[in-house]
This record gives sequence, structure tokens and C-alpha cells, in this order.
Amino acid sequence: MGVVHHANYPLYFEEARLNWLDNLEISYATMEKDGIMLPVYKISVAYHAPAHFDDVLSVTTSLVGKPTAKIVFDYRILNQEEKLIATGSTTLVFVDATSRKPIACPKIILDRLGF
Repeated sequence: MGVVHHANYPLYFEEARLNWLDNLEISYATMEKDGIMLPVYKISVAYHAPAHFDDVLSVTTSLVGKPTAKIVFDYRILNQEEKLIATGSTTLVFVDATSRKPIACPKIILDRLGF
């Protein structure tokens, strides 16, 4: 059909979220080594226009509020013509890798965000 399959958009969100962490100089791999996991609890996507195979897409990631035991992101995906392709959000939960129970947002993240 020449358009990007809808299942790809959560992958775009994930890559943008990892870049967001990288920009804070926080490594997801290091968090996991330190015993902190960050599973997705909730995700939503609204499709506004199709993305085509040759489109160059950009994803803007925004933090929603102060992280607690959860962290919420909003996303906007635009094509090379600045046309809105999709919007979405994810809620992730900070979890102790051993107990598998929610924990507070790590201090390093709060510090880097200025909270």
C-alpha cells in the first residue's frame, strides 16, 4: 500500500524515548544494570495522516509532569513537510528488577530534569 504499517509507531516512540534519555546522559542499559527496569504500562497512538515509505519522519518527545513511580511522555511525529502524521503518549513505570515492584523515579533523573 506504500504506507508505514501502524505497528511501527510504538517503535518510533521507543527510539525517541531512548534518545531523550541519552540527551540527559542517562543510559537505559546502565539503569537495568543498576536493577531498575522501565516497562511500558500504557500506550496510545492517534493516526492523523499516513506516513509513506520515502518520508523522513521526526519525533518530538515531551515529558508530561514530574516523574514519580511513573513517567509519562507525549509524542508528535511529523514528516519532512511538517505535516502531522501521528501523536501519542506512553506511561512507563520504574520497577525494581529483583522485586518487580514499582519504585520512585531515580534521583539522577529528577536531578537532570531540575526537580
